[in-house]
Amino acid sequence: MTFIIIGIIIVYLLVIAWTWSSLEDTETPKKLLIIFAGIVAVFLITQIVFSISKSGITYENGNIEKSVGQVIVLLFTGLNSLVLPFICKTFKKKENGEIEESIFKVRMIIILVIFLICLFLECGYMKDVQEGILKVYEANMK
Repeated sequence: MTFIIIGIIIVYLLVIAWTWSSLEDTETPKKLLIIFAGIVAVFLITQIVFSISKSGITYENGNIEKSVGQVIVLLFTGLNSLVLPFICKTFKKKENGEIEESIFKVRMIIILVIFLICLFLECGYMKDVQEGILKVYEANMK
């Protein structure tokens, strides 16, 4: 479990540093707000994906479900947040006049489509992870 927590912390630090860098000359309070709002938005999306993925899975008790859910959602929120630096960089390029509106729209659509495909695949993966955790739990309880 310690390895997982360290991994989660590293992923979040990477996301924060990379997003911070992508925001370039934006003022510090605005950078903090953007990063916080982005991670919260991704957390909510990941929570929805987790809720969908756990349909059909029966947990023995609520504590196990809560613990498994917290770890999975925290881990996948960090991984899903890796999209934030790309979004921020694209917005900064548009803001700085480095790309035209049409190119901006195409890039944002591409980022969104890739993100949605990842969420779709992630939903199945989350379901597999939960089932695997339950098998290990049940094997240890016997």
